[in-house]
Amino acid sequence: MTKGIIYSFSAAVLFGVSTPLAKLFLPQIDPVLMAGLLYLGSGVGLGAYYLERSWRSAGKLKEAAVSRQDAPWLAGAILAGGVAGPVMLMLGLAATPASSVSLLLNLEGVLTAVLAWFVFKENFDAWIAVGMVLISAGGLALSFTSGKAVGISKASFWVVAACLAWAIDNNLTRKVSAGDPVQIAMLKGLVAGGMNTGLGFALGAKLPNLTLAVVTGLLGLVGYGLSLTLFVLALRHLGTARTGAYFSIAPFVGAGVAIVFLEDKPTSAFWVAALFMSFGVWLHLSEHHAHEHRHEPIEHEHLHEHDEHHQHVHSADESQKTPHSHRHAHPELVHYHPHYPDIHHRHEH
Repeated sequence: MTKGIIYSFSAAVLFGVSTPLAKLFLPQIDPVLMAGLLYLGSGVGLGAYYLERSWRSAGKLKEAAVSRQDAPWLAGAILAGGVAGPVMLMLGLAATPASSVSLLLNLEGVLTAVLAWFVFKENFDAWIAVGMVLISAGGLALSFTSGKAVGISKASFWVVAACLAWAIDNNLTRKVSAGDPVQIAMLKGLVAGGMNTGLGFALGAKLPNLTLAVVTGLLGLVGYGLSLTLFVLALRHLGTARTGAYFSIAPFVGAGVAIVFLEDKPTSAFWVAALFMSFGVWLHLSEHHAHEHRHEPIEHEHLHEHDEHHQHVHSADESQKTPHSHRHAHPELVHYHPHYPDIHHRHEH
């Protein structure tokens, strides 16, 4: 479980920093083209690393490659989170203070959890639900604009729509999280980046100068590519809703960067939202889930070590060195220990 928390926090920090930094470039780059360049930088950078890693290991990668059965889930994730989500976020960023957008992005975790619980049937406890309510309340408070007329900012709807797209993406990506996270993030970057870049040009966007384009691509490699790779690893260990909850620190990181370096002025609504969201995230961090549970027989492939869940026998042509990846079977098992709904704990409660 510790690995999953570290992965999700690291992913959150990288993505959180990228949001206000991306806003710096928006006056010079069309929002749709910006989304394309961020993902294209992610895909090209990860693609170069993937090829180098494959060459270095003589084609014998430890991680399990994405299978044909995974393709529909991954395609849906790419369309929702890689194509629609970034475009809507850039449209929201163009008309909303970066600090407000950063905190409003906490709704991604809430929507991710709602879909995971009620559509994909992932288990949750009372405190987890309370935490999500608090995070949602903070996001709602942040959406209200000051002035004579009290209402919801129109630009905020773009950010909320982006959060919903990423929530769909997160739940679909969980379906393929046993596969190679670098390959998953690379494919998403190349496909989504290519589509959004092409769409941006079709809508009349012009390519910025070479230096700005390269810097945007590097920002995408770190804030989107590396962040997504770590996020997939977290999904493998924590399940969808918990990963989304831990990832909720991303907006706090982004808000801090925007206030300190971009001179955004925090409003009273900002501090109210921060209070609600902080307490909600703390409830998730303090969760302890342990009970006797039954593992149904299952056969799959993923990177693993020989622990209490992996006591299988290897064939002569399979590597004995761990961690390694190969197709293996899990027999029925009943035991008690703290756990999250990872790829081995999808049991009913």
